[in-house]
Amino acid sequence: MKNNKLLLGSHVGFKSKKYLIDSVNETVTYDGNCFMVFTGPPQNFNRKDIDKLQVAEAHRIMDEHNLKKEHIVVHAPYLINLASPKESTRQLGLRQLIVEINRTHEIGSKLLVLHPGSALDLERTQAVDNVILGLNQALEQTNNDVIICVETMAGKGSEVGINYEEISKMVLGVKQKDRIGVCLDTCHMHESGIDISDPDKVLDDFEKYLSLEYIKVIHLNDSKNDIGARKDRHENIGYGKIGFEALVKWAHNQRLENVPKILETPYRDDKPIYKQEIIDLNKKIWGYKDEQ
Repeated sequence: MKNNKLLLGSHVGFKSKKYLIDSVNETVTYDGNCFMVFTGPPQNFNRKDIDKLQVAEAHRIMDEHNLKKEHIVVHAPYLINLASPKESTRQLGLRQLIVEINRTHEIGSKLLVLHPGSALDLERTQAVDNVILGLNQALEQTNNDVIICVETMAGKGSEVGINYEEISKMVLGVKQKDRIGVCLDTCHMHESGIDISDPDKVLDDFEKYLSLEYIKVIHLNDSKNDIGARKDRHENIGYGKIGFEALVKWAHNQRLENVPKILETPYRDDKPIYKQEIIDLNKKIWGYKDEQ
């Protein structure tokens, strides 16, 4: 595998019967050096036993290709809603979050990305407080080094975590500071109304609320919509309203050098184009073609 300058990869599959083995092999085909998986369907809580995931063999393949376990990112299922006004919904989400933390640890990852949830008809500050309570409970009931990375959200519906104030309140409210972090999603930030064209300015603004050390994962996506649309529609790198030049700046920013950057862009012509996007971002040339 090529030794890319950037710490850059994509979302990859995690399907029976080889699970993490296929995830690693798919990453290799894209020339990625980090990757993200769901450990089961993102839209439900159905999960296969972890002993079927052939983790040891996957780690062996990773070693062959100089892929590091600390660069595996896991994404929690979308149905977890720690912000909900309903106690039953919050408790269901808490139980599944504990499952996901333990599964993340068992496949050798330390990074679990979580959508903080939606307030529905609840007042937003109370919804954020609910998230903090759920995060603390989940961490108290797990005994490992997995870091929950709360993701910046686009603001669709009543999502919480759409600005620095809400994200920082969640992080600062967690007692185990070494087990909480942030995932910045470029599409979500753009659609929530944050101008991300200058990543250094964004990071300076973020630093007014939290240390940059809390940024553990970047979701690097273009957006189909204008700034502030609050619709959450990812686009391929360079095809959207954020644009290639701005996303190159994010990919190459020295302050984020050691942060895994994960592409979650859509398929084109029913096929992923992650390999081309990784090449383009490394070369800083959109649609790069190797003439040699």
